Formats: sequence, structure tokens, C-alpha cells
Amino acid sequence: MLKVKSKNKSKYVIESVSRGVFLASALIAVISLLIIIGFVFYKGLTPFISKGYSFSDFILGTKWVPSADKYGIMPMVVASILGTLGSLIVGVPIGILTAIFIAEIAPRRIGKIISSAVELLAGIPSVLYGIFGLAVIVPWIMNTFNLPKGQSLLAIIIVLSVMMLPTIVTVSETAIRAVPKSYKEGSLALGASHIETTFKVVVPAAKSGILAAVVLGIGRAIGETMAIILVAGNSPVIPNSIMSSVRPLTTNIALEMGYAFGTHQEMLFATGVILFLFILLLNLVLSKLSSKEGN
Repeated sequence: MLKVKSKNKSKYVIESVSRGVFLASALIAVISLLIIIGFVFYKGLTPFISKGYSFSDFILGTKWVPSADKYGIMPMVVASILGTLGSLIVGVPIGILTAIFIAEIAPRRIGKIISSAVELLAGIPSVLYGIFGLAVIVPWIMNTFNLPKGQSLLAIIIVLSVMMLPTIVTVSETAIRAVPKSYKEGSLALGASHIETTFKVVVPAAKSGILAAVVLGIGRAIGETMAIILVAGNSPVIPNSIMSSVRPLTTNIALEMGYAFGTHQEMLFATGVILFLFILLLNLVLSKLSSKEGN
């Protein structure tokens, strides 16, 4: 009896300690998030609350000249939106079709080779994507379109499209493979071809997972900094074409935070607040769409 009681007591202690460790881990993650959000919002909203700067002028202003006390981020907002949308238009179809090919069409050996290549693509540091873009994509744009400068919105779109491919391909492939085989077998038994079954049965059944892949890909595109600095051109003006030199929100923060101070630094934090709200809104919209597809 004593041995049984001691065993039960030790199990209870182990379970209690395990629960405490799990709870502490969860709290650390949540508290860290709250601290980061609180600090960024505190620093970013200070100019508008205590210094009298106009939030509308900050959002809608078209001139970013810290030396003249002008802080308008509309050019950066437009550049971020256009760069993200362009990379989605290019990268999402390629990523999803690649995932379909790996999961449903390619022979197993070829699928493994392509899947391994995609995983290696995910392991490349972002700055190397930027160097590749600067050394290959930017000169190609200059020579192809006869431009004096190749750093442009087009270069951003191409680089971001390649960078988001590993995330979209991997998550979409997992979602497609998770579709029950009975769905495919039933479709094939009714006389549908393999391609018809893939695009009319398997892909619609995996929509929620594919949308999750798109959400993660968007997060990668919006939050990217180092690669974009090298290929964007970093001109804080509203682009009038896809060949224009631009400066996205993340690039604006990274370029100037190292030497900024006072109001200038606080306005860079305010740029971070806008970026955070932009990503949050986008994720909420896509999460709603994903949950509807799941239901």
C-alpha cells in the first residue's frame, strides 16, 4: 500500500510540475507579445498624443523629410501594398501548382527531389535573396527595359515571389496530402479523370490549408526587409509605374532607425504600428475566409 501511495504521489508531483512548465511557457509567449506590442504602440503613438502631430497627415502625407519635420508615409504604404499584391499574383499560383504537382502528379522520386529543393530554398538567408536580386534581377530589368536603374517595384515583386514559394508550397502540399483518399477514389469511380479529380475534388477539399499557406506567405512578403533594401531603390515617393524606385514600410524603418532620435525615431515606431495593424487586419480577413472554407 505504501509503495502504491508513493507511486501515485510521485505521478501527481510530475504532472503538477509538467503543467506548471507548460503554463509558464505559454505565459512567457503571451507576455513577450504583450510587452513588444505595448512598447511599439507607446513609442509610436507618443508624437500624436503628447506632441500634437496629426495622425491623418502622417498616414496621408506624401513627403518623408525628417530634417524638415515632415513625416508622411503614404508612399511607403502604397509601395508595401503593391509589392505584396504583386508577389501574391505571381507567387501564389506558382506555389499552389507546385504543391499540386508534388503531391498528386509527380512520380514519388521526382516529387522528393522537388520537395527537397523547396526545403533548401526555405533555408537560404533573406540577405542572399537580396544579393541575388541585386546581381541578377536588377541588371536584367535594366537591360531588358532599357532603364538607367533596375531597383524597382518589379524587382521587389520578383524577389518576394521567390521568397514566399517555400512557405506556400510546403503548407499547401501538407494540406493536399491530408485530403482523405476516399474523396479521390469516389471521384475516379464516377468516371472523372485524374486531373479533374485533382482540381475539382482534392484542391477544394484542401482550401482551408491552402489559404493558411497564403496567409503565411503574405506574412513573409510584408515583413521582409533585408532583401528588399537591396532591390527597392529606396525612394520615398509614390510609384507611378512598376519600374519606379520605391521604399516599403519595413525598409523605411530599417534604413533610418540606426541613427534616428527624438521625434524621428518615434515616427519610425509609428510606421511600425501601421505595419503591425496592416498585417493584423490582413490576417484577420484571411482567417475569416479560411474558417468559412473549413466550415
